[in-house]
Amino acid sequence: MEKKVKIKINELIAQRGISIRELSRLTDIRHATLSELSNQKRQNINFNHIERITEALNIDDIRELIDLKNVKDE
Repeated sequence: MEKKVKIKINELIAQRGISIRELSRLTDIRHATLSELSNQKRQNINFNHIERITEALNIDDIRELIDLKNVKDE
């Protein structure tokens, strides 16, 4: 079965009560880039971005940010 990586930015910022714009400010990652990641529009992800997002959101387990979904389930 085909798998797809899902970046769970929307869920995480909702839990923390912040916006994509605020996350952009905290991580120094462009708002457009974060928006594309949160909407699953990016094909590639920069590991440095992952590190900055996890640091800004105080995430210790990468599985909080990244999930692997079956394409059929989407």
